[in-house]
Amino acid sequence: MAKSRVLVVGGTGYMGRRFVKASLAEGHPTYVLRRPEIGLDIDKLQILLEFKRQGARLIDGSFSDHGSLVEAVKQVDVVICAMSGVHFRSHNLLLQLKLVRAIQEAGNIKRFLPSEFGMDPARMKDALEPGRVTFDEKMTVRKAIQEANIPYTYVSANCFAGYFVGNLCQMGSLLPPKHKVYIYGDGNAKAVFMDEDDVATYTIKSIDDPRTLNKTLYLRPPENILSQRELVEKWEKLTGTTLEKISIPGEEFLALLKGADFAEQVGIGHFYHIFYEGCLTNFEIGEDGEEASKLYPEVEYTRMHEYLKRYLDF
Repeated sequence: MAKSRVLVVGGTGYMGRRFVKASLAEGHPTYVLRRPEIGLDIDKLQILLEFKRQGARLIDGSFSDHGSLVEAVKQVDVVICAMSGVHFRSHNLLLQLKLVRAIQEAGNIKRFLPSEFGMDPARMKDALEPGRVTFDEKMTVRKAIQEANIPYTYVSANCFAGYFVGNLCQMGSLLPPKHKVYIYGDGNAKAVFMDEDDVATYTIKSIDDPRTLNKTLYLRPPENILSQRELVEKWEKLTGTTLEKISIPGEEFLALLKGADFAEQVGIGHFYHIFYEGCLTNFEIGEDGEEASKLYPEVEYTRMHEYLKRYLDF
């Protein structure tokens, strides 16, 4: 069967560039939306030029020009959107509604993967304010997709290692602590940590797979289901050091919301749900979902002790 043609929207971003790389590696004819808003952003331009060198095709399109989006979508079979939903960077999840309208009008798309790749928003109906805005907006996009009868796959990728592993889940830093580490509650709630390149690999594997059609693909490779304490222990074993561990009770952690700016409040809420409530692993995957490592056992996913080695002597 011929490989689907894939369009990546947001292809120069943190995850988008990984989707482009993985799509090319899997042999898909790969397209990247080139938006005029790039302006004088030389870094993004260089990324696009490199994609072109590697065999990707660039398609012009703008969210301010509906017709251009429709024409871009008509050239492919699958659309993957990687627009940022992170509040301390850019946050534009609802722009996807314009993409949904273009996909609906084009009428040819076999699969749409909206920008998700974190916690499953369908399970976050009781999330704390203001962090729940991320989940509410993702659910708004899902509703539009399903009302338009667009075939979809939602990818729940849990915790990106770049944001959660190198820093041992510490807020406000991306690097490992040198002397002390803050532990959330008892530190035993299980989370799921994923190398971002593996997120892209599993995502691309799913796009032509009938088993993931109109379902949520959960990324839960068994060796990457870890508690914060287990992650800290892996780092201590690698470095031969012992960090001072300071436990933060849940009430004390939530008290940090007061006086924090909006982006920080969003992050505090998300950390609370992950590390105090265990929201990533406190449920069984139902009939409306599949688990990626079971579907694709051939993927040699990165274990977190290997991932942590890149931070040694940094």
